[in-house]
Amino acid sequence: MRPSHLALAVLVAAVWGVNFTVIEIGLDHFPPLLFSALRFLAAALPAVFLVGRPKVAWKWIVAVGLVLGVAKFGLLFVGMDAGMPAGLSSLVLQIQAVFTAAIAALTLGERPSRIRLLGMLIALAGIAVAAVDEGTSGPLGAFALVVGAAACWGASNVLTRKAAPPDALNFMVWVSTVPVLPLLALSLLTEGPSRDLAALRALDWQGAGTVLYVAWITTVFGFGAWGFLLRHHPASTVAPFSLLVPVFGMSSAFLFLGEPVGPLRWCAAALLVGGVGLASLTPRGPGTRRPLLGRLDQHPGRADMERAGPYAEARVAVEVAVVVPGDDRALRAVAEGRRGADVGPSPRVGRADPHRVAE
Repeated sequence: MRPSHLALAVLVAAVWGVNFTVIEIGLDHFPPLLFSALRFLAAALPAVFLVGRPKVAWKWIVAVGLVLGVAKFGLLFVGMDAGMPAGLSSLVLQIQAVFTAAIAALTLGERPSRIRLLGMLIALAGIAVAAVDEGTSGPLGAFALVVGAAACWGASNVLTRKAAPPDALNFMVWVSTVPVLPLLALSLLTEGPSRDLAALRALDWQGAGTVLYVAWITTVFGFGAWGFLLRHHPASTVAPFSLLVPVFGMSSAFLFLGEPVGPLRWCAAALLVGGVGLASLTPRGPGTRRPLLGRLDQHPGRADMERAGPYAEARVAVEVAVVVPGDDRALRAVAEGRRGADVGPSPRVGRADPHRVAE
């Protein structure tokens, strides 16, 4: 990963970590469900008119919008409003990786490896330690709401995987249109129209700034930059940077909100982050080996292959054969593609061009 991409990955983790402190500040200005509705409204408008509709079925947009937008963020904001500290919220939400693996195993038939199961158990131990810590200093009900938010996040991850949107930013912008009306309706029913109107009338620059941060900086910039990184690097390279989110979350809550971080919380953080890290590993199966010449998911494009020289295509074929022993379909495909090929000198590279294949 080049230095600029590395810096971008750390910046996104910092933006997402500080987001919890911003939410805590915003809850001083808005009721939680109204705040969540305004977040998605600001994220969707005017961006929905600037990006194309994602190439996925409407059912996936609606499903992810309800589970992620209404359930996950509704529970998170209500839990934090009920007394769940910002830094601890950023930590506990990381258990979503465990919920994702568990739900995928139940619904998609993905069997977790022993290493992943061990990581899940360690992460659950971290949650138990965090619950003990919160039980001595705050309401356990609020803690349970944030754990529920993490479970909904895990469910939305599985739904997003099934939807397989080609563009993460477009998908998130359109998903943001779904929760607005349900959250507004829930806010009117549970928080009351008088409280909502009072919050809107008292809106100041700080309250407006929190809405813009959680909408534009966290959602539009954060997911857009994350999607950019995933398009240029394997998920196994990008995903570990999300483990920095609770580090920035707890640090910003300590610096800006004076939230204490005691020994139990540090212990919970170590267990949870370490467990999630193990649960996120994707071990190679018994029939696979490490590629000798690079990763299959870093397949070069045509321009890259031309810059690499005339043997780039054969190199990719060798990588496929090394990754999947005994599967020579890629080698046969390349061989068949070269059969009858015109391998005259390439005007761009001055050598035999492997891309010029007889029609």
